[in-house]
Amino acid sequence: MTSAPALSVLDLVPVRSGQTSAQAVAASLALVARADELGFRRYWFAEHHNMPAVASTTPPVLVAAAAARTSRIRLGSGGVMLPNHSPLVVAEQFAALEALAPGRIDLGIGRAPGSDPVITQLLRQSGTTSDVERFPDHVRDIVSLVSPDGASVRFTSGGTYDVHATPAASTVPEVWLLGSSDYSAQLAAAVGLPYVFANHFSGQGLERALDLYRTGYQPSEAHPEPRTFLTANVLAAPTSEEAEERALPNLRMTARLRTNRPLVPLETIEQSIARATDFDGLGDSFMASARANWFVGTPAAVAGELTAFATAHGVDEIMISPIAGSYDSEPMDASPGRAQTLELLAAELPLAG
Repeated sequence: MTSAPALSVLDLVPVRSGQTSAQAVAASLALVARADELGFRRYWFAEHHNMPAVASTTPPVLVAAAAARTSRIRLGSGGVMLPNHSPLVVAEQFAALEALAPGRIDLGIGRAPGSDPVITQLLRQSGTTSDVERFPDHVRDIVSLVSPDGASVRFTSGGTYDVHATPAASTVPEVWLLGSSDYSAQLAAAVGLPYVFANHFSGQGLERALDLYRTGYQPSEAHPEPRTFLTANVLAAPTSEEAEERALPNLRMTARLRTNRPLVPLETIEQSIARATDFDGLGDSFMASARANWFVGTPAAVAGELTAFATAHGVDEIMISPIAGSYDSEPMDASPGRAQTLELLAAELPLAG
């Protein structure tokens, strides 16, 4: 009998039409508390900048807030976009989070900037960043900095200088490498780190990335075996009709991104239905392509598809991005559709936590 995968959550902190950032964050914090109660394994916040429909700009801040509202679920970043930040600052932030919630912190690291070139330049002007060409070195530096032994800086004139992300670490955050390319898979294998393929982006290159990671894996002391899971866009509702309706706002947002239309807050379901004819054939094509790769439907159908997906790719965990939109009548400081997805899947799949 095929075993069901463990489930985790990826949250971009979506902002719908008419919603404030405060309401969007409140909705996500309520959702992480519910995921904790239901037995989900981990809950990660993404890093994106200057997007009207996304409020997850600072994963460490959101993780700290989530830690105060949960007791057992692992919390982390999916991911911190390392070129935007100094490696030492990232290490210090997540070492502090690990001290706040020992044994519950994941540091997922990505190589992409998480925004456009203008934001990248503004980040460089407003704070310390890292050279993207030195990404492998900076990943290794972070792994060392968060460890109890810390890292050593060697001077060209001789001698060393010890650096610790926190003075006396008793536990350390678990570092994961994230990506959607051959590069990230090969780097994770070379440095002996757990790896997550960002399947929720498009799914292109999934099989090749997993094969490169597993066949090229170099065991490390902390991770003697390769370890990976997959992300997926997921939506469950009591009926297939409701599921398809709740998928519309995010499908239309995907089409906007792919056709370079101006970005806007996430539409409500009623807005999406009313504007159904305002895309041309190309936009409709992008929506159809995205929908084909998403897991949308009734709880039993989605649970079965997720289990088959996990089995096909040899993983024991799926991190779901709950992409349910909201109806006009639903409260601004909650995400009933996203919470419903978590609750329905928890009832279908035995969650081990």
